[in-house]
This record gives sequence, C-alpha cells and structure tokens, in this order.
Amino acid sequence: MSPVPSQLTRRRTARLRRVPLPAAPPGEPGPASGGPRWRAALRHAAPALLGYLVVRLLGLLVLAHWAHLKGHGVWPALATSWDSRWYLAIADHGYAHEFHDRPTDPPRSLAFFPLYPALVRAVAAVTPGSAASAGLVLAVLCSFAAAWGVFAVGDRLRGRRAGTVLAVLWGATPVALVQWMGYTESLFTALAAWALYGVLSGRWAWAAGLAVGAGLTRPTGVAVAAAVAAAGLLAARRQGRAPLLAAVVAPLGWLGYVGWVGLRLGRWDGYFAVQRVWGNVWDGGAVTRDRLRQYLLYSAHPQFFLAVVSVVLLVAAALYLLCLADRQPLPLLVFTGVLLLVVLGSGGVYFPRARFLLPAFPLLLPLATALARARIPAAAVVLGGAALSSAWLGAYMLLVWYGPP
Repeated sequence: MSPVPSQLTRRRTARLRRVPLPAAPPGEPGPASGGPRWRAALRHAAPALLGYLVVRLLGLLVLAHWAHLKGHGVWPALATSWDSRWYLAIADHGYAHEFHDRPTDPPRSLAFFPLYPALVRAVAAVTPGSAASAGLVLAVLCSFAAAWGVFAVGDRLRGRRAGTVLAVLWGATPVALVQWMGYTESLFTALAAWALYGVLSGRWAWAAGLAVGAGLTRPTGVAVAAAVAAAGLLAARRQGRAPLLAAVVAPLGWLGYVGWVGLRLGRWDGYFAVQRVWGNVWDGGAVTRDRLRQYLLYSAHPQFFLAVVSVVLLVAAALYLLCLADRQPLPLLVFTGVLLLVVLGSGGVYFPRARFLLPAFPLLLPLATALARARIPAAAVVLGGAALSSAWLGAYMLLVWYGPP
C-alpha cells in the first residue's frame, strides 16, 4: 500500500492546483493548445481572419451589384485591369514583352518587379485555368496571409483584440479592393508584415528572407529592407552575428533587381531611367504639395477620387505623427517612414498614391488600439462605417473612376 500523504503534502498539492498556467505570449499558441503550433496560431488569429473576410466579401458584393447595374463583368475588372495586364504579360513572356513610347526609351516593363509575375507563372503551370485566374487567386490567398501578419504584429504589441481590429481596419481602407485584384499589394503586405513580425520576435533569418522577397516585389521593398537593416544593426550590439547578417541580407532583393536592370540596359541608373519614362522622379514632395492644394483647395470641380487620394495622404501623415508619439518599435517607424518618404516625395503620377500606402498598416495601430479599448457598440459603428465606405469607394474606383487604382 502507498503511504498516506501528510497534511502538509495535501496543502501543497491543493495550492499547486490553484496556480494557473502561465499565459502564452501574444500571437503564440498556449501550452495546452494541442496539435501543431501553426494550427494553434491559426485558431488564435481566426477572429481577425474572419473579420477580414467579412469586410472584403462586403466589398465584393457591392462591386458585383454595381457592376451588374452597369453591365460590367466583375472578373475582368479584378483580374485584368490596368497594371494587372503588365504583370500577366511578364508572366507569359518575361521581360521580352516590352513597350516603348519612343525608340530611345528603355522598356517600360522593367519598372515591374519580378516576384509576383514569377509566382503567377508558377501557379498557372500547375493549375487549370488562365494566368489571369492564377494571379487573382494568388492575390486573394496572399491577402489572407497579409491579414494574418497584420494581426500578428498588432497582437504581439497590443494584444489579441487590438490585432483583430488592426486586421479588419486594414481590410477596410479606402482602396482595399486592390487587395483582391491582380496586383502586388497583398503579396507585398504579407511579406512586409511577417518580416516586421520576424524582427519583433527575434527571428532574424526569417525577417531577412522575407525582406529579400519584398525587395523583389515592389520598388517600396526598400522600406522593408531599411526596417530590417536598422533593427538588425541596433540589435547586433546585444545579440551578436544573426541580426548583423540580417541587416546585410535584407536589401539584397531590391538591390539585386535594380542592379540587374542596370546591367541589362548598360547604365548604372537603368532602373531609374525606366521610372523616368513612367514620369516617376524624386522632387522632394513639390508635386504632392501642388496636387494637394489643387484638389482640396483651388479646384472648382475637383475629381472625387483624386480628392479621396489627397485626404488619404494627409491622414497618413497625421497618423505617422501619432505613431511617433505612441513610441512604436523602431522597425515599424522606419518601415512606414521610408514608405511615406517615397510616396510623398515622388514627383510622378498622383492617382495611385493611396494604393502605394496600402501596405503601411502600422499607421493604423493607434486607431486600432483606441477602438480595442472602446465600448463594443462604438467600435462596431466605426468599423462598420469603414467597411461600408471602403466597399463603396472600391466599386467607384473600378467602375466610375476612369484611371488606374
């Protein structure tokens, strides 16, 4: 027979039973989650992903109804509009598909970075249907990866509820319909969000690899590279070689493509020459200032979409000041700061600048934090209003506005 436990042993056992298990860090599965870690993490992010899905489905329904009233098809508008055609041509023919305004100009297709069309080509090769369908499916899948990454960053910094609100807000931005189009914004945001999460959680190899991918996706990949490099250089003093290597590797994607274009064109500034053909030059913000004054103050008949873009730029700048006051972690501030510097300082085309800022989700973190602390009815009204306005603006952008998103 086993010995009878003493009274002291019984008391200690009772006290241990009352002690709760330590909570898992935000964004990480708990000790009793069961199953693989990614399944536990997915369950943790499920409310954010479900909220994101609801918001984007609302946008799709409004677009479908409006398109039906105007006699337009939804699939062509999402899969083959504007820049989507450039990516599809590169996926089908590579950069041999070239278009010149003048014989002396460099090929305009070289302005488009290669990762997204390469993925479209790979997906189209192993699935039925056209490259356009593959590109659209890829964009939608990447949008959920992006929403998960946005949630993960918000969850780690401000808790699960704030992370959920942040993901929903990202899906309800004015031009969020682009997230479900054959464009690179969803892929780029996914890479950027998870790279930032990698830095915040000390996963330096992960962060560097994703920064390389971001640098091969969009010109603004330089913002992701700068964020990872800045954080890595600061952390190298305390953590040794891993963050330093991440700082060195992070810019290689962006530098690699820009360098390849230069070699192809036989000039060191080849990529920037291509951008000049598109009208994109650095002017320190002079064009941005003039357009803001024109569309918000002096135009007798301002174009609605351009007025919306102007408001988005002003709100983004104001939100960045809030982020500075909120003392966000350095990687987030560097990422959004460089992104704003590139977008606001460009003297190129004006109308897509709200789209260019779509990946700047950390700008929404102060608002998400405030809504997470607010009463549920007040938060629901704000999020519902954002979702409805985003749905209407998205349909307007594709079906009424005559230019690219």
